[in-house]
Amino acid sequence: MKLPIIKHVTQFIQQNDEDFIIETIETLESLTEVASLKDTELDVIGELLSNFYGAIEVSKMIKSGKSQKDALNSFMKRVLGSIDS
Repeated sequence: MKLPIIKHVTQFIQQNDEDFIIETIETLESLTEVASLKDTELDVIGELLSNFYGAIEVSKMIKSGKSQKDALNSFMKRVLGSIDS
């Protein structure tokens, strides 16, 4: 996950609509079913998906009243905590 990408996509959600990201996620998930994709291509798609899902989570925290900075920090702490476990 890349925090600058999550931050950028979160701003996109705020300016536009979360539905664009949800539809992008659905499209990328569908692409993972293409049998001819190489592992490196699947890795890139997986990285994009994790960033988009992260941005949706951060966006929900912002909508519930957290500042963008606090929401991003909270999300990254949760991610790092799950990696350490």
